[in-house]
Amino acid sequence: MDETRRTLILAAGAAALLPAAALADGAPALDPVPPLPTRPTPGKPGDFDFLAGEWKIRHWRLPPGAQQWDRFDGEATCWTILGGVGSVEELRIPARNFSGMGLRLLDVEKRQWSDFWVNAKSGVLAPPGLNGSFEDGAGLFWAEEEEAGRKTLSIGIWDRITPRSCRWRQAVSEDGGRNWAHNWVMEWQRAA
Repeated sequence: MDETRRTLILAAGAAALLPAAALADGAPALDPVPPLPTRPTPGKPGDFDFLAGEWKIRHWRLPPGAQQWDRFDGEATCWTILGGVGSVEELRIPARNFSGMGLRLLDVEKRQWSDFWVNAKSGVLAPPGLNGSFEDGAGLFWAEEEEAGRKTLSIGIWDRITPRSCRWRQAVSEDGGRNWAHNWVMEWQRAA
């Protein structure tokens, strides 16, 4: 597992479950995490077409061990590739001297999406951490991981998808999905 992702997952699991009202600095209230599907909807080429283009992004991240959310801005350029079977995201956070690349690929035979990440500092493609599909207009991508006998579920959710905006959020659960702790929220707005 990618070390950055591992740190975020473990930190969120260790942090107290914060209610939506705990988000500060004008962060949006968080919707509950939808239940994981028992039989995911089959993915199809073009599911990520909504993401193609230039974006400005507001981030809220709960740093490891913190009780207060960190707020910062970023930007992204996204492309649809391979006739909609792939989606590439170049994420940039200039104030943090950070960049990375998201790569989402549809396994055409299994009809499920996999989400990969490359941190520009390492240049190493991390194994797919999250797999999933779109359910009722929201992309749900999840993984179950075990470390030191402790199972952690993580989920990435693409929701509030419109032609001009969308939201991505990440949450973790250490009790099989009964309770979730959000640790990252990204509000995407199309660049002018």
